[in-house]
Amino acid sequence: MKAFTLLEERGTAGMDVFAKISGHEQVVFCNDPHTGLKAIIAIHNTTLGPALGGCRMLPYANIDEAMNDVLRLSKGMTYKCAAADVDFGGGKSVILGDPLTDKSPEMFRAFGQFVESLKGRFYTGTDMGTTPEDFVHASKETRCIVGIPEEYGGSGDSSVPTSLGVIYGIKATNKAVWGDDALQGRTYAIQGLGKVGFKVAERLLEEGADVFVTDINEAAIELLNQKAKGLPGSVRVVKGDEIYAVDADVFVPCALGGILNDHTIGMLKVKAVAGSSNNQLEREEHGGDLWRRGILYAPDYIVNAGGLIQVADELYGPNKQRVLTKTKAIYTSLLEVYKHSEDRSICTAEAADLFCEQRIEARKNRSSFFTADQKPKWNVKR
Repeated sequence: MKAFTLLEERGTAGMDVFAKISGHEQVVFCNDPHTGLKAIIAIHNTTLGPALGGCRMLPYANIDEAMNDVLRLSKGMTYKCAAADVDFGGGKSVILGDPLTDKSPEMFRAFGQFVESLKGRFYTGTDMGTTPEDFVHASKETRCIVGIPEEYGGSGDSSVPTSLGVIYGIKATNKAVWGDDALQGRTYAIQGLGKVGFKVAERLLEEGADVFVTDINEAAIELLNQKAKGLPGSVRVVKGDEIYAVDADVFVPCALGGILNDHTIGMLKVKAVAGSSNNQLEREEHGGDLWRRGILYAPDYIVNAGGLIQVADELYGPNKQRVLTKTKAIYTSLLEVYKHSEDRSICTAEAADLFCEQRIEARKNRSSFFTADQKPKWNVKR
């Protein structure tokens, strides 16, 4: 088993690799031929604390595709952690392989050993293609694992605080657009009824809101229709891309990323966008496109931070009530971003990045989060 930096992997001829990882503190390749593990860990910024970010496993077409993904995602985690005001910086990891055929308990134990070798600089857990059970195996090799099942001392289902955070995000957005944060009396176009989207739709119906929904999972739609019976709100089902053209007040994307783009933005009839899906803007300039069209965009990494808040808080010892209390800060953070946007006449996506960068800058040159032996002060035993 060997860990080596990207420079070592590419050789001296790849000195321009520093341009590729510009802004990142550390990129580590992990290789264990015995288990088939091939992974990359990217640490973007640890100003606010040790890096925190999930581990996804995908059959990437090539190493460049995996590198681009882990670099983009780790940078995004720096901003997400800053916005959520947790004592962590940004990191991410990817495992190259098919999660349906290539994973094994031994592979994740090997991965846990690589995480442990970073001596508390990086904490990780489940993401696309991995499960909490995978990280039960990894946790046998390192304490730097979050998001494991409750029966193993973790905090359990993160969709609960994530969906609550979306509700707070919608309420803050309503406050900015209409002057009050009431959920009822307004219409919402919800794209995706997964764990988070379903909970958001259910809460809106309970509050008396009317929702348009779409999902490829017919069972989820049927279950929502059943739950809507007796609730004050109403449900209308639309097909696929029709959700973009719905005449609603707020578009609530809770499925795929990259859905706000050159094609879809022109279809929108809403006053605002606030949802849980990651990387909603296909390109950075699409934030400006929404702003110029008078559509208030709630930056996704602020709205969907409830799950991050839960796994970060887990290291203090699981406490559901404390997590739900911390999640309320999404409301005030969004209102502050909206004020930044209005005061500076910039789009909300740019204002959110500025908001986070100011938090990071304010913490530079302050006391270290590490003790003399380089172990995080909160690295508690399970």
